[in-house]
Amino acid sequence: MSLEFRVIDTGLRDGRANIAYDAALIELHSEGTIPDTLRFLQFRPTALVGRHQAASRELKLERCHADGVAIGRRITGGGAIYFDEGMLGWELVLSRKRLLMPSLADYTRTICESAAAGLSRAFGIDARFRPRNDIEVAGRKLSGTGGFFDGDTLFFQGTLLIDADPAAVMSYLNVPRAKIERHDIDRPEARITTLSALLGGVPELGDLHRAIAEGLAQGLDLQLVAGEPSQAEEQRAQMLLDTEIGTDAFVYDIDAPADDAHGEGSTTGPGGTVTAFVRIDGAGDSRRIRDILFTGDFFLTPPRLVLDLEAALRGREADLAGAAVEDFFASAHTDLFSISPADFRSALEMALARV
Repeated sequence: MSLEFRVIDTGLRDGRANIAYDAALIELHSEGTIPDTLRFLQFRPTALVGRHQAASRELKLERCHADGVAIGRRITGGGAIYFDEGMLGWELVLSRKRLLMPSLADYTRTICESAAAGLSRAFGIDARFRPRNDIEVAGRKLSGTGGFFDGDTLFFQGTLLIDADPAAVMSYLNVPRAKIERHDIDRPEARITTLSALLGGVPELGDLHRAIAEGLAQGLDLQLVAGEPSQAEEQRAQMLLDTEIGTDAFVYDIDAPADDAHGEGSTTGPGGTVTAFVRIDGAGDSRRIRDILFTGDFFLTPPRLVLDLEAALRGREADLAGAAVEDFFASAHTDLFSISPADFRSALEMALARV
C-alpha cells in the first residue's frame, strides 16, 4: 500500500530561517504532530557549513561579508555549500517504521536513485546516483544530498542546481585540494553542472517540483497529497530561529582553535575528513585530555553523538584515549554512514602526538 505524503512549498527564505524550519519539521514529526512530508524550498544567497564543520576553514568569510552572502550552519553533516535563487532545495521527513531499510546508506541510494529517475524522465537527461550522496550527469554533480536519523524520524535533503554560475557557487567555499585531486579536475567548478546548462534553458519551477516528486513517489511508493505549511511549523521554526539556529553562537561556535596549545590531527578517506583538536593537562604518564573538538564533512547519525563523544573523552588519560573512542562507538547506537570509529581514533591519536 502506498504511503501518504504531504507535499509543501515554503518558498524563498533566508538561509538560517530555512534551517530553523528543517529543525521544526524534525521536532514536530518526532512528536507525532505532523505527517510524513516532502518539502520544497529556496534560499536567498547563503553559504552553509555542514553540522560538524569549522566555518572559518570551510568558507571565505571575508568574501561572503563583502558580497552580502549570509552564513549559516546546516543540521546535517557533509561539506560546505552555497545556495541562492538559482537552486532548489527538496527534503523528506518520514518515519523509518513506514519505510524500513537497513541503514542510512540504503535510504540514500534509494532516495537519490528515485529523484534521479524522476529528473531523467522529465527532462531527457541521464541523471544517476553516485555514492556517497550525489546525483550526477556525465560525471558532473547536479544535486548533493545528506540526512540523518532522529529516533524513528529520517530527515533527508537535497540541493538541485538549476541556473547557478558554477564559478560563483564555488567562489565562497574553501574547497580542499584533496577533493579536487580526487575528482581529477583542475578547478572545483568543473565538478558541477546545472539543468540550464544541460537543457539550454531554465525549466519552470513547477516542472522541477513535479519531476522530483514523481520520481520519489514512484521509487518509494508514495501517495503524494498537496498541503500547506502549518501554523505549528511556522511558530516552532521562529522559536528555533530566535533561540538557537539563527544565532551567531550556533553558526560560529564550532571552529578550529587558533592557539598553539592545541594539537591537530586529520584523516581523510573516501567517506570524508575527520579533524581533531586536542588540548591536554599534565605531562608524561599523567597526561589527560582537557579540551577536544572533532570537525569535518562526515555524516554521523544522530549528529549529537559527536558532542557525546567529546564529553566522554574529556578528562581521559591520553594514552587510553584511542581505545576510549572505540569503546564509545561500540556502545553507541549510531549509523556512521561515511566513516568509521577508526577515523576518529586516528585523527585523535595524531593530534595527541602533536601536543
